[in-house]
Amino acid sequence: MDFTYDDEQVALRDAVRGLVGKAYHDYEHRRQVVKADPGFDEQQWARLAEMGVLGLPFSEEDGGVGAGPVEIGIVCQELGRTIAPEPFLASVVLAGGLVAAAGTAEQRAEVLGALAAGESVLSFAHQEPGRRWGASAETVTATQDGDTWTLTGVKEPVLHGARADVLVVSAALPDGGTGAFLVAGDAEGLTRTGYATYDGGRAARIALEGTPGSPLGAPGLDLTASIATVLDITRIMAANQALGAMQTLLKATTDYLKSRKQFGVTLNTFQALTFRAADMYTSLELTHSLVDWSTMVIAAGSPEEVAAAASRVSLQVSRGGRHVGQEAIQLHGGIAMTAEYNVGMFVAHLTALDHLFGDGDHQLRVLSSEVADYDLLDPLEV
Repeated sequence: MDFTYDDEQVALRDAVRGLVGKAYHDYEHRRQVVKADPGFDEQQWARLAEMGVLGLPFSEEDGGVGAGPVEIGIVCQELGRTIAPEPFLASVVLAGGLVAAAGTAEQRAEVLGALAAGESVLSFAHQEPGRRWGASAETVTATQDGDTWTLTGVKEPVLHGARADVLVVSAALPDGGTGAFLVAGDAEGLTRTGYATYDGGRAARIALEGTPGSPLGAPGLDLTASIATVLDITRIMAANQALGAMQTLLKATTDYLKSRKQFGVTLNTFQALTFRAADMYTSLELTHSLVDWSTMVIAAGSPEEVAAAASRVSLQVSRGGRHVGQEAIQLHGGIAMTAEYNVGMFVAHLTALDHLFGDGDHQLRVLSSEVADYDLLDPLEV
């Protein structure tokens, strides 16, 4: 099997790398961008739209490009290389992905068209205080009165929820199951409290008090399965983004070992440090293999296969990312802990991605719970 990119994929990678690399190669510039709300560069968001990046996953009928998961993964990796703060993962992959999967033709054309054009930011309001990483909603409820639906409850954390023009809100349906609703950013009864996350991103607490919402897709339809699949796809794309960050950390560390001198020689002269850098490379390459495999599973696999792939790659990214991040800090020494140096922020971003959609411990529990589903294998009969 050929794992190399074709000419179009290489062109996409180079174009995105050139755009975000030019914007954020200077880490100090990124620090200044994330200091102020909304936590990303609106002009950079518009440039990504002009390049067609924001419409990559969506069909041409919905105003997109119709690209596959490999192309989306390429974009996520390049954004991860500079930990670009633009909300591609949260807005395009997650919220946009759910609209593409469950919305009506009119909803897809309107919502995804505006997103692809850079005119709108979407956010998926799904996580609820006290609950973790499930596909269903419980504490936020939907009430129907004729053709009118209203939502009540609290969602937190909601990625870029304070900036979003449109919120996609999950809610428990009156007859059971979980539905999703489109809520305007200025809707009545909607209170948004935004705050900065420890990796420089943005999240919000969303309070709904009888807030009107438009059902995504058919009214009253249980979308739990669709939400679960979109979350799994987002986990895999988050792994792509983490891979890009890990690649940058390894390069920064090896460059530092080649340039920093101690006792009159560069640090890469010391065999013990070289071995530790080699171990970082091993973790990175194992992660790279699983990321590529899981990304291809999206294109050809069933929802059950995608879910299994998402858990496996998330577990590896959790372990590999922690190893690469910790070693990068240790091998850089005290400078890596300063806010002015980018290594610490890259590690913080890897930690945030790990906890965003289910950390390594959670994925290990998920995978171990399914061990009994496999047939027994007698090694003597093989």
